[in-house]
Amino acid sequence: DEVLIYCVNDAAVMSAWSDDQGVEDDSIVTLMGDPYGDLTRELDMLMTHPGPLGVGLVNRCKRFALYVENNVVKIVRVAEAED
Repeated sequence: DEVLIYCVNDAAVMSAWSDDQGVEDDSIVTLMGDPYGDLTRELDMLMTHPGPLGVGLVNRCKRFALYVENNVVKIVRVAEAED
């Protein structure tokens, strides 16, 4: 089992966040960066709501969770409200 956490940030930010949260090297938790938003776009999880965009927050990722088993996405949950 493995838990991957990523966000649209660079590796240095994610490493610092991992250290701050006390994630140890042998943990099942891995924090990863998506600095250019490539994965975010491929997953169609780019935040397009006008609220964040209106205050200059561009190329942001929606908050979501995927449950993946044997390389197959079994469950997708996205935290977003309807407009």
